[in-house]
Amino acid sequence: MPENKNPKSNNEETEKKSEQKYEVPDEVISETKHSVLIDGKEIKYTATAGTLLLKEEVREEEGDIEKPKAVIFFIAYSMDDVEDLSKRPLTFSFNGGPGSSSVWLHLGLLGPRRVFLDDEGYAPSPPYHLIDNEYSLLDKTDLVFIDPVSTGYSRAVPGEKPEQFHDFTKDIESVGEFIRLYTTRYKRWSSPKFIIGESYGTTRAAGLADHLLERHGLFLNGLMLVSSILNFQDARFDVGNDLPHILFLPTYTATAWYHGRLTQELQKDLIHTLAEVEAFAFGDYTLALMKGAELPENERGVIIDKLAHYTGLSRDYIAQTNLRIEIHRFIKELLRDERSMVGRLDSRFKGMDRDAAGEKPEFDPSYINIQGPYTACLNDYVRRELGYESDLPYEILTGRVMPWNYDKYQNQYVNVAEMLRSAMTKNPSMKVFVANGYFDLATPYFATRYTFNHLGLEDALQANISMDYYESGHMMYIHGPSLAKQKADLTQFIQSALSG
Repeated sequence: MPENKNPKSNNEETEKKSEQKYEVPDEVISETKHSVLIDGKEIKYTATAGTLLLKEEVREEEGDIEKPKAVIFFIAYSMDDVEDLSKRPLTFSFNGGPGSSSVWLHLGLLGPRRVFLDDEGYAPSPPYHLIDNEYSLLDKTDLVFIDPVSTGYSRAVPGEKPEQFHDFTKDIESVGEFIRLYTTRYKRWSSPKFIIGESYGTTRAAGLADHLLERHGLFLNGLMLVSSILNFQDARFDVGNDLPHILFLPTYTATAWYHGRLTQELQKDLIHTLAEVEAFAFGDYTLALMKGAELPENERGVIIDKLAHYTGLSRDYIAQTNLRIEIHRFIKELLRDERSMVGRLDSRFKGMDRDAAGEKPEFDPSYINIQGPYTACLNDYVRRELGYESDLPYEILTGRVMPWNYDKYQNQYVNVAEMLRSAMTKNPSMKVFVANGYFDLATPYFATRYTFNHLGLEDALQANISMDYYESGHMMYIHGPSLAKQKADLTQFIQSALSG
């Protein structure tokens, strides 16, 4: 046997490898003091920007150990001089994607600082800047903004595969573990607790409501769902799935109304017009699609006329779609005569791409409008005002999480509505607020209403759900009047949830 020239014993080498394998990254915390004027009152607060280390208990030969899994970046705001934390609400916030950081709700709606946009939501020329947010929810609740793994500065630890977190179930578990850990570290178990999520963040929030009470015994006072999607069947334009064609129609009408493409009568009053279209969508239009090839030609002609009337599209075009208008086609078709397209996140916005004859847009003009301002402001704010330093790229909205794993829902549509029903049934004190934008073509308001009308809740629990609507899009708070209204609606909701 050859001589072992390594001066270290095999046991020492094994111990060293084991230590390296489970090396714990440092948690970094930066605390700073600030104040903001909200509703005429000065609010003094502490901002905490930093990371918490998530660990997972694993069984090894030498016994159970806590294995580091991921570092989660967060930004939290807590009002100073609070005597009794048991009466001070705590709200956890995140956005969706999957692959989005928490920047949109943070610097658009809830936080004490927000990105400056004009009243309609249009960005100024760069450079961009933040202003104090007089509509912040910090006067009503402490706030914690969470970046799931691979978004923001959150990362899997060295040696762990990021892909394990790019998963429906693991995402809920990891965010849930962060919430448990933060609640424990900062002594907030006795505080009233809320979650607010946007877009896929509402999918995550509904799952968390059930997961937190089952896994950790953590019961929520309320869920706030912004631009909700709980049942993906409502938004997937697959062959044989007619639901989206029905549920997107009122938003097509709202979009055509905004761009002046409807008749003079329909242009008079948006809300009245939408009520008329909703009745048609759930009535004659649904029946026509259900009949399929058995739809008589004269009835088909009537439906084509109605769809043209309510969408601003031509009769010939609607006939060619077989009465089924797909979202990306609508985005391109409505303003094709202007060589323009409308936004998906917010159909008030217009853009122009290279191929005016194409079927799908090259980009989303409503996202491009906010991408630059939110990215620049967040990167400057974290380091300059909050004192947190990192050379990692802050992942605002990343495609690195794709493909997202939906193994739990193999061969079926993702549907967390049942998880929400389960959570509300087990925790009948939990209230739910849903915010909808009329010009949101990503998660249309009519689809959301349909989902909530099919939760299967007991009648007594239906009263726990409230909805409001805004003349804006997916991020309705970029629109000045909608931001003011949303602050009032969220305040009322929190007060209602706390009063029981």
